[in-house]
Amino acid sequence: MVTVAPPPLHTAVRHLGPNWYVTVMGTAMVGTAGASLPVRPPGLRPACATLWALSLALLLALLAARALHWRHHPDRARAHLLDPATAPFYGCLAMALLAVGAGALTVGRDWIGTGAAVALDAVLFGAGTVVALAAAVGVPYLMAVRHGAGPGQASPVWLLPLVAPMVSAASGPLLVPHLPPGQPRQTLLLACLALFGLSLLATLVMLPVVFGRLVTGGPLPLALAPTLFLVLGPLGQSTTAVGKFAEVAPGVVPGPDGRGFAVLSVLYGVPVMGFALLWLCLATAHVVRARRQGMGFAMSWWAFTFPVGTCVTGVAGLARHTGLVAFDVLAVVLYVVLVAAWTVVAAHTVRGVVSGALLAGPRPAPVVLRRATGRTTSGAVR
Repeated sequence: MVTVAPPPLHTAVRHLGPNWYVTVMGTAMVGTAGASLPVRPPGLRPACATLWALSLALLLALLAARALHWRHHPDRARAHLLDPATAPFYGCLAMALLAVGAGALTVGRDWIGTGAAVALDAVLFGAGTVVALAAAVGVPYLMAVRHGAGPGQASPVWLLPLVAPMVSAASGPLLVPHLPPGQPRQTLLLACLALFGLSLLATLVMLPVVFGRLVTGGPLPLALAPTLFLVLGPLGQSTTAVGKFAEVAPGVVPGPDGRGFAVLSVLYGVPVMGFALLWLCLATAHVVRARRQGMGFAMSWWAFTFPVGTCVTGVAGLARHTGLVAFDVLAVVLYVVLVAAWTVVAAHTVRGVVSGALLAGPRPAPVVLRRATGRTTSGAVR
């Protein structure tokens, strides 16, 4: 009896792109967002800690798989960097590192202790911020000098490398209380404020391009319709960031400037979340239309998770700073939507990985073969 050896592991990751880090981001966000809710039903926090542990395991597995990808398939890795549809997902690597790091201090400390959580977050925050800044500069540079994408190719995916520094801005304040008082705390807080401004202004430059493409170019292709939810990312994450600034600024920034962060969190967060709700309705309408026209599952469905989660943490922050019950209710409603979306998307992803469909290469493009009779038939390049 002849035994056939299984194919090498590295062959399975040939088509594993940087977009797979969205699974880490979405899973970690469900745990972090749950911990920010104004209500604490029994079992919620242990469930959030479990999801954080799962996100950490996913991150380690993907880092190893992507290392194999770069080592054994450098041609595909370079092709990803030169593809305007794939290169922006390198921002997801930064956000995955930052999301798991923030989750360590938010809920992971229940399992690993505060000391280990601080150390893990410090490492992941530092690495994630470096990658975020590299993506925020490098990807737009490649888009300008190598990609040659036209206005008709604009999509919300282009926002990903620009949002990554905002995730750093929202994650950094968690480390501020663990630094020595004085200059170290103030330096980190103001550095996060600089990252906030960097990402916000870059997003304000890119967002009109995306919105203009949507309005003048018609709906996105069916598979890309879920990416409209990515616009919620910078909106919710920036609201979360200013809320975190307000929580740690007193005692770190001297004088009235420290109290001014609390005012900023409300004056900025309320109108931005208003626009986020408008965009949520618009994006939902496009997704419902695409679904009715036959949109099937794709990795783009993970856009339903992390961006919605940032809105949960943003609204929860507004609830704490305003005391309004309306924000409490909205945070809970959005979290229910987030959990439902994550459950559906995670189930489809597991099914696709087990079947091999999600790790398979792109389908060959059809070609037309002309026969001697003059008739034509469609075939495929193999």
